[in-house]
Amino acid sequence: MPSPLTPGHGAGPGVSERARIACASVVGSVVFYLLLARLQDWVFPNVEFMRGVGWIYLPAGARLLCPLLLGLPGAVGVLVGSWCECFFHLYPDDPLRSFAGGISSALAPYLVYVFALRVLGMQASLSNLTSRRLLLLVPLFGVASPLMHHLWFWLHGDQVDLAQGFAVMAAGDMLGALVVLYALKGMLGLLPTPAPRRNDLS
Repeated sequence: MPSPLTPGHGAGPGVSERARIACASVVGSVVFYLLLARLQDWVFPNVEFMRGVGWIYLPAGARLLCPLLLGLPGAVGVLVGSWCECFFHLYPDDPLRSFAGGISSALAPYLVYVFALRVLGMQASLSNLTSRRLLLLVPLFGVASPLMHHLWFWLHGDQVDLAQGFAVMAAGDMLGALVVLYALKGMLGLLPTPAPRRNDLS
């Protein structure tokens, strides 16, 4: 039996289109993450508890939304964006921490996304993602991401206050994610409502 991916069966263009969408999702996630990181430096320059950990951390919004909306390509985009931020901005003198930080930043929200699909019954299309479910995901993400980061700190033997650092990072990630969510919701609310079609008025 010929493979469904064999040219001439119509599957080629579909695969190509999916690859283009995945690449665009990765690039868009990287750009979104880095834009939020620069916005963080501009809007909240004085909320840092320690390097890379703040009481409000806007890139957490990208960490939550990109995997949630785009799945694995979104998580890959977060990974690349976080690596760019860590290697070139936050920890240029510590490549090991930069490498681990990027993995923690992407893996934790992706695991929350998988948990939401398999345990909470969220559909991959997000058609049943209600505001209540989204607000439930924020604290789950707010705990998972700092937990993974601080597990690395502990295994690596970093001299940090793990309990206080975890609490600050959890609060900062949740607040940052909520700020981004409600800012996007407010911007969407400013868009003009499409005029009803003539058939809808009949």
